[in-house]
Amino acid sequence: MTITEKQELKNIIESQMATLSKELAYLQTQLKPVDKECSLDNVYHAGRHQEQNIIFHRFQEYTKRYNKLMATLNKVEREDYGVCKECEENISIERLKLIPESEYCIDCMNELGL
Repeated sequence: MTITEKQELKNIIESQMATLSKELAYLQTQLKPVDKECSLDNVYHAGRHQEQNIIFHRFQEYTKRYNKLMATLNKVEREDYGVCKECEENISIERLKLIPESEYCIDCMNELGL
């Protein structure tokens, strides 16, 4: 991988992290439990509870992705970044641009059922 490609990947990672950071901040403002003692009817209360579960799940998934991207940003300069953990071949730069935290090439990912 060239220096230019590594820098491009760093920029992509930083951009994705910035987007996730904004989304996480927004989701955090939406994570407000519904008071069971409030005067809402049961149907509305159930809907709000379901909505909160969805928001919480998104918050967890975005947090995991943010942490993976942070770890990846620290790995970009390493020699083994962009090398498939299974076959030890280079992961395509196109794949890394889409999913910088990829640890497997497409063939191995499909073979492993990931």
